[in-house]
Amino acid sequence: MSAATAPLIGMSESPGTAKNDRFPGWPALYEGRALTELPLSQREAAFTTDFPGRVGRFSDGKREIIIRWLDAPTRRLHPAADCLRGSGYWVTPLPVRRDESGAAMGCFRATRAADDLMICELIRDGRGGSWPDVSAWYWSAMLASSPGPWWSFVVAQRR
Repeated sequence: MSAATAPLIGMSESPGTAKNDRFPGWPALYEGRALTELPLSQREAAFTTDFPGRVGRFSDGKREIIIRWLDAPTRRLHPAADCLRGSGYWVTPLPVRRDESGAAMGCFRATRAADDLMICELIRDGRGGSWPDVSAWYWSAMLASSPGPWWSFVVAQRR
């Protein structure tokens, strides 16, 4: 039991406690394309109730992008595949893809009835670090290898 809790020793703040006063505002561009803010769905809005950060939904004219901002490690940042499975989608892993900066993005196909989507996600810190999955980010954040804040990008495109 003590080995499992060792990473938590010496933490000065509770995991999941965000100081939203540091929020810098949403980016205007994603991969060089202008973002238009969209309203959150009821499900997304309900999720933000206890989320220790900010959540925004955007379009770049071709894709829908969920952007989540955090300044503390949290288990409330869930992988997009888990959320879509919970909404009734069939999820199939796809090869990792690189974004415009060369960062690896974890990708999968999500299908449900007539919906056929390609979803890719990554998390970035302010020092150039990036993670293609939530689990890898979480342990880097918890072990202080990556100080916050962090940005999570979930990019959905119809296939």
